[in-house]
Amino acid sequence: MPCCFCASVKAQRLTNNTVIKQIMKFTNYIKLKILSAILLLSLSSHAQNLSVIKLPKLLEIMTPQDDTTYVINFWATWCMPCVMEFKNFQDISKKYGGEKVKVVFINLDFFRTYKKSLIPFLKARDVTEQVYLLNEHDYNSWIDKVDKNWDGEIPATLFINHAKNIKQFIARPFNYKELEETIQPLISK
Repeated sequence: MPCCFCASVKAQRLTNNTVIKQIMKFTNYIKLKILSAILLLSLSSHAQNLSVIKLPKLLEIMTPQDDTTYVINFWATWCMPCVMEFKNFQDISKKYGGEKVKVVFINLDFFRTYKKSLIPFLKARDVTEQVYLLNEHDYNSWIDKVDKNWDGEIPATLFINHAKNIKQFIARPFNYKELEETIQPLISK
């Protein structure tokens, strides 16, 4: 039979082990929270150029009042031709960014899924251009405001320069060369 002192030491060890286990659980919990916060910050930092918009903002974007040539690309992450041409627009943005050319992406993903599809897509491609998620369910109410002949097929791109009175709408995918050949005459007019 153990003496009182030994029983006390054993009880103290059990208490210490329990405390250590609790501290370890708490430490793991804190580590998980910190990692989650870091991941969230990293996702949001890549999505800092992402805004959810409605039709009035889209109309504002499509009517700039300066002398910059705007390349407004309508696309979605579920559209394979859109995904395939996306880097071409990023490359054009980098090449012509200093020449009053601005690439703007209008994303047509579903609002309810953009956190699972659009944000990871933008993060993976390190997107620095402005991206707008158009949250309008009735496509027929706004498609003809972009271009009266547009049937809604994507990808589609609108080229605008207010000062030069340019508005050109093309509903098809672009490779880099075609995109550059389309932009070049617009910026040299």
